[in-house]
Amino acid sequence: MPKGANQKLKLYYLSMIMTQKTDDDHKITMPEIQKALEAYGVSADRKSLYDDIEALRTLGIDVIGEKEGRNFYYHVGSKKFEIAELKLLVDAIQSSKFITERKSTELIKKLTSLASDYEAAQLKRQVMVQGRVKTMNESVYYYVDDVHRAIASNRQISFEYMRWTKDKKMEPRQDKPYVMSPWALTWDDENYYLIAFDEEAGKIKHFRVDKIKNVRILDKKRVGRDEFKEFDMAKYAKMSFGMFGGVETKVKLAFEDDMVGVFLDRFGKDITIFPDDKKGWSQINVDVAVSDQFLGWIFALGPKVRIVGPAAVTERFAKELETLKKLYK
Repeated sequence: MPKGANQKLKLYYLSMIMTQKTDDDHKITMPEIQKALEAYGVSADRKSLYDDIEALRTLGIDVIGEKEGRNFYYHVGSKKFEIAELKLLVDAIQSSKFITERKSTELIKKLTSLASDYEAAQLKRQVMVQGRVKTMNESVYYYVDDVHRAIASNRQISFEYMRWTKDKKMEPRQDKPYVMSPWALTWDDENYYLIAFDEEAGKIKHFRVDKIKNVRILDKKRVGRDEFKEFDMAKYAKMSFGMFGGVETKVKLAFEDDMVGVFLDRFGKDITIFPDDKKGWSQINVDVAVSDQFLGWIFALGPKVRIVGPAAVTERFAKELETLKKLYK
């Protein structure tokens, strides 16, 4: 049999055919494999293909051969990612607010290349959800990489932190760049955040990554190591509502017993629940950053929840309610 023009790429094309054209539900025969290779300009006899299939197995591609009736069929069994795992990754990318629509499409296209053509169709059907609010900062991925490199090299960074204007344009929040010591990146409330130490203010701060611009890695060593030794990321996320800052306060909340799931979801199973004076109600003590966002969360829960103390928080909540009431008179 004469050699094809792309004979040196035979093993590569064979791996593509097997991974893209077969899965547990779709199998091909040896003549079909030969025909698929011919489409790439590659000719192959059966004997050489048996050796090539064995080579694919050696390389970690799980090619399975089995007889069904009078024919012998081949397909790829286990892959690097199962279809359920790819669906999970696709959903995460599509629903992520900090990934732009264009980048979401690019990433999902790369993921579909890890599946067979038939499985890829399932992934495409799964991502037909449009209209979600996405970031418009196309450089966010590179800034994330800059932050990771700064953390790995123990360096401070400078950056502009942006905000929207009424003209729908982004502008810097202050005239000079922020200088911070980056210590972590975290995901909360569908957004990506930089957790850093502000040496000038002497405290830990967080910044939404999609609002960061013009990141520069500085020669200065990071500071704030002692503060981050005691830093609990999980506690910080639970305490901060929507990652909005506020004074950390131990707040006592009372709620109807059927609302307990709301608080377990928010604060975890380690919270202590004890009875309230009112029958059918319970109480908890939790550390929260008392911000407008926290008060808004309490308001949204309605009459089945009330703030018991401390007095400063209940008074602030009452004043906020009065202010809102005046807006609608």
